[in-house]
Amino acid sequence: MARPHEQRSLFGEILDWMLAPLLVLWPMSVVLTWLVAQGIANQPYDRELADMVRVLSKQVVVSSPQGYAAATFELPAGASEILRADEADDVYYQVLGLRGEYLSGDSTLAVPAEEDRVPPGELRYRDDTIHDENVRVAYMWVDVPGRPAEAAPLVQVAETLGKRSRLATEIIKGVILPQFVILPLAVLLVWLALARGIAPLNELQQRIRKRDSSDLSPIDEREAPEEVSPLVRAINDLLARLDRSISSQKHFLTDAAHQLKTPLAGLRMQAELAQRDIDAGKNDPADIKRSLQQIALSSQRAAHTVNQLLSMARADDKEQALNLGPVDLAELAVETVRDFVPRALEKRIDLGYEGPGRDVEGSLEAPATGGLKVRGHRVLLGELIRNLVDNALRYTPSGGTVTVRVIDDPFGQVVVLQVEDSGPGIPPAERDQVFQPFYRVLGTQVDGSGLGLAIVRQIATQHGAELLLLEDANLRHRSGLNDQAGAPFGPGVRFTLRFKAMHDQPIEADGAVLH
Repeated sequence: MARPHEQRSLFGEILDWMLAPLLVLWPMSVVLTWLVAQGIANQPYDRELADMVRVLSKQVVVSSPQGYAAATFELPAGASEILRADEADDVYYQVLGLRGEYLSGDSTLAVPAEEDRVPPGELRYRDDTIHDENVRVAYMWVDVPGRPAEAAPLVQVAETLGKRSRLATEIIKGVILPQFVILPLAVLLVWLALARGIAPLNELQQRIRKRDSSDLSPIDEREAPEEVSPLVRAINDLLARLDRSISSQKHFLTDAAHQLKTPLAGLRMQAELAQRDIDAGKNDPADIKRSLQQIALSSQRAAHTVNQLLSMARADDKEQALNLGPVDLAELAVETVRDFVPRALEKRIDLGYEGPGRDVEGSLEAPATGGLKVRGHRVLLGELIRNLVDNALRYTPSGGTVTVRVIDDPFGQVVVLQVEDSGPGIPPAERDQVFQPFYRVLGTQVDGSGLGLAIVRQIATQHGAELLLLEDANLRHRSGLNDQAGAPFGPGVRFTLRFKAMHDQPIEADGAVLH
């Protein structure tokens, strides 16, 4: 089972990133200090060993009695005292002759390896052991004039490490012990610095927490640190969007209440009139029928408005926007046209469909599998087409035409949806306003809530419709398009929406028109 995401503390995370390297570097500092202390402790005692080697090398004498070169060594009393002057450590020495023969000193002291051999007169140091004790050794081959370097006497002086270890320990104590005080103090100072550094964030939190729920005014950026200013600007942007959203919702609710008020008031008035006539003894069936018809009409208007409001809320649902899948737009258009045929026949409007989804005889059928598919929400796209067709039928006079058209545009990789009518059209000055909720074109006496086109725009935007065009249908010059009085119809209107296509297989578009 996956563990739930744990909330992290900014203070703790910064503290960890500052203290963790410090705690890692501190042991490294101890090791480095120890190595440096060892080097510092060796320096004075190495110089003493070097002096001893030089003193002893001067006591080596090379002579050639009877033509045979040989080295001799005599340790004067003064030199012997130098070797025994230190009571803290043991000092060993060794002198070897021209051929490596033993001359004096401790014979157990190891001879330097061949790769450690250096020119005569050059002093070298090494670490070694003697009698199971660690020692520091200084050695030098004595330079003898006229003798080859391979045949030079060797002088070595070794000393145990007691003084050196004590000196190194004292240096370590002097350096490390203060760190045990400095380190906790540094941690405390880091803690205080962080606490002071994030104090403005706590103050910002308190200011936001003390705000009233209705206060969506921007936060003053000047009271926040420079590093926090982007966060404050982002919050201010969110507050501005919330303010606009709440204002829009309030305006919407006000308009919705106003739209529902009229049909509900009509319902109440007609019911009171019918009740008054009955109480007065007026039992005229015609009057009662008229009252019932008005009640039915008012209830129909209220129900339509409520349904439109529900559609608006459904279109604004962000969760539904995530449930997108392939939708056959041609199939959906066919179903919508079929549902509106009875209403079109009632109004004597020629409702037609152009696009995939017709048989050879011209009747509507479901399009073949693999039609003009778009990525979207089937219910919302169906609501979009229904609102476009409903709007066209409302404004088209009797005897007019309404055409739903679905077109494949393989070059633009889009599916085009068009709904056009032969109604009075929309003035160019009002074409941007008709998509606003509750807006209705002036001069029309058509019943409606003014929400249909607003729903269309919202659903189109939600589905990423590339283009939403509102233009004249230019049907006035077509033959036979006259109203019952013989006058030509208005310019009509054509709504065009372009959706990104999802082609599973190529579709052959049929150019026949169904009416």
